[in-house]
Amino acid sequence: MGRGKLRIYLGAAPGVGKTYSMLSEAHRRVERGTDCVVAFVEHHERPRTEVMLHGLEQMPRKELEYRGAVFSEMDVDTVLGRAPAVALVDELAHTNVPGSRNAKRWQDVEELLAAGIDVVSTVNIQHLESLGDVVESITGVRQRETVPDEVVRRADQIELVDMSPPALRRRMAHGNIYKPDKVDAALSNYFRPGNLTALRELALLWVADRVDEYLTEYRSEHQVSKIWGSRERIVVGLTGGPEGRTLIRRAARLAEKGAGGEVMAVYIARSDGLTSASPKELAVQRTLAEDLGGTFHHVVGDDIPAALLDFARGVNATQIVLGSSRRKTWQYVFGPGVGATVARESGPDLDVHIVTHEEVAKGRGLPVARGARLGRSRIIWGWAVGIGGPVVMALLLNTIDLGLANDMLLFLAVTVAAALLGGLLPALASAAFGSLLLNYFYTPPLHRLTVADPKNIVAIVIFVGVAVSVASVVDLAARRTHQAARLRAESEILSFLAGSVLRGETSLEALLERVRETFGMESVALLERAGDVDPWTCAGSAGPAPATRPEDADVDMPVGDHMALALSGRVLPASDRRVLAAFAAQAVVVLDRQRLQSEADQAKELAEGNRIRTALLAAVSHDLRTPLAGIKAAVSSLRSDDVAWSEEDRAELLEGIEDGADRLDHLVGNLLDMSRLQTGTVTPLFREIDLDEVVPMALGGVPEDSVDLDIPESLPMVAVDAGLLERAVANLVENAVKYSPVDERVLVAASAMADRVEVRVVDRGPGVPDDAKDRIFAPFQRYGDAPRGTGVGLGLAVARGFAEAMGGTLNAEDTPGGGLTMVLTVRAVDHRPGLAARSAVAERQAS
Repeated sequence: MGRGKLRIYLGAAPGVGKTYSMLSEAHRRVERGTDCVVAFVEHHERPRTEVMLHGLEQMPRKELEYRGAVFSEMDVDTVLGRAPAVALVDELAHTNVPGSRNAKRWQDVEELLAAGIDVVSTVNIQHLESLGDVVESITGVRQRETVPDEVVRRADQIELVDMSPPALRRRMAHGNIYKPDKVDAALSNYFRPGNLTALRELALLWVADRVDEYLTEYRSEHQVSKIWGSRERIVVGLTGGPEGRTLIRRAARLAEKGAGGEVMAVYIARSDGLTSASPKELAVQRTLAEDLGGTFHHVVGDDIPAALLDFARGVNATQIVLGSSRRKTWQYVFGPGVGATVARESGPDLDVHIVTHEEVAKGRGLPVARGARLGRSRIIWGWAVGIGGPVVMALLLNTIDLGLANDMLLFLAVTVAAALLGGLLPALASAAFGSLLLNYFYTPPLHRLTVADPKNIVAIVIFVGVAVSVASVVDLAARRTHQAARLRAESEILSFLAGSVLRGETSLEALLERVRETFGMESVALLERAGDVDPWTCAGSAGPAPATRPEDADVDMPVGDHMALALSGRVLPASDRRVLAAFAAQAVVVLDRQRLQSEADQAKELAEGNRIRTALLAAVSHDLRTPLAGIKAAVSSLRSDDVAWSEEDRAELLEGIEDGADRLDHLVGNLLDMSRLQTGTVTPLFREIDLDEVVPMALGGVPEDSVDLDIPESLPMVAVDAGLLERAVANLVENAVKYSPVDERVLVAASAMADRVEVRVVDRGPGVPDDAKDRIFAPFQRYGDAPRGTGVGLGLAVARGFAEAMGGTLNAEDTPGGGLTMVLTVRAVDHRPGLAARSAVAERQAS
């Protein structure tokens, strides 16, 4: 029996309809006679989803007891024994209860697939393992339950279940996703329009990239070289001239008209002669292309039209944008030009746009080098002219008598033409052969290889000398042209390398990718080792299957004693190694810079620690001495025998001592807490508790009538360190009371949303501007004109540090109507004990 097929319904967020779509597909298959069963599906008390389960065979679940509670999971053995054709398994990323057959549900699915059972499942984009950091940056919540990307990528079918953020929020508001008591918190937190839009874009892009991978694999397997215009990819051919900016902008506008359009600007440097490209202009165009969302590529090609078309077909481009030629009219005698050649050879699968610009027909800054070396065709023509030209000339002159001097000039012209076309050797052959013909046909005695007049001997010798001299000059000019073009190519590449340094590009991988692209290699690796006998290690690479040892590579460029740049793909000529050596040296510099940057970051952390210690000393010198001075003065007064204190005075002095001691206790506690946070010694002791056990205890430091408490009994338990949570809430409440008006009470409320519980401390004080909301959490920061003596500015910093130590977040928001709201988020678990080992609540409510 073969392996079963996996179909996945992928969604951007809970509630988009993944489970509903999966059940709809099951009903369609049952109607077609397919043996389909529900292995495990959660309807989450959603009426429409629950109705879809009717009429489908549901497999019994396996009950497991864990820490005094009973949980139900998919019974893999029962499903395997039933052996249906198709099994529905919801929530692919779910974590099974300890004691289950497998730790993860996707592992259960793998067993069903291995047994030949087709599986239909669901998963949200935020549960893909590679996207965990991205999703956390969007939503502020780290997903605890993940599924390896490879499991999803191996699926035979992936169907995106999509819904616009406004429609999903309406579905939420109507109570179709969560219970009514969770709707408000969900809409104001996870289901914010920004969060949903970002997650939706993430899902769409991931699916699009996966489809692109399928297409690339298919084209490779079936050796499809023809371009398939499944996605608009626009290649911009740059010459380095000022018209490049116009071309890039035009290509960007074309890309905007097509969904998912890409712009790839490419400059092709010819090893056999470059056009007059300005490195400064190319750098500007590179920046412009990247600013418009495109990419810049620098490649080497002997035939510019062919190289441009090869590049376009290699990236499956659909359009090429070129500028109208800058050549003057007379220059077209040398050929039709790059634009016309590309348009002629592009074929029906590539659209070529010729864009007009202000530089049309104005000529180039420097002459176009048509060849650094004399090509094969020119050498053939040179030999043809050098040998055949004198014969044709002799036949013509036999019919016309022009005199020996004119005859010699005409033969000299043929020799010069041979030199211009073919170089030295064809010209020498033409001179030798022409001198023989002159001697035989036109120098007395005729038709004999002798010369009667000595003056004619001198003339023939001068003819041969001039011919040889002209041929030598032409050959030398060709070789110098080749050297100049080669050096120009090298200098241009090196200017790009220097430009990357000036732009601060410090990515080793990007530099190695540029090396691979410039020299047309398959892979490039920077290898290093500690000593002469130590094994090589890879410091960075680009391309597939990079070499692991220098001797395994096609090109090995040593850098120092223990580093080497290894290139695989082809053998480079010796003339290319000089530029390659510059790239290798730059790669070492970039690697050293990265390591120095890492050391600098460590030094920055040490400097920050020194700053904290300095601030601690400042706090001790002022903020701690003030209450100490008050306590000292009160105690000295009470102990004085010179004054008879009344009971009211004694009570007032004792109250001052108590207030000063409380302030000292609070300040010292925050200083110690911040010191622990800075040194990384805060180790939370997690346990599952109810918020109503902790939050009321945090209100002991404020007046009783200054806070309203709203902690619903229906809230799930939270997995936190009770002491850290109490200190964090206490600091938030004390800060809110400090800045609230006397007649306004601070509200401390809690709500649950998906797998989080939020504690919101709401005040009606002056509030904080948006640009200062992050600064108020920095150590030793007081917002506004808060005077000395109101604290050292550590309360909020300590609160955020404790929140993050517990895996939560602390952020500041504006209170509607004025004021500031502190939102403390912690991880939720179920009221039932032991759910820390189970999946997050959000996934239990996903559809």
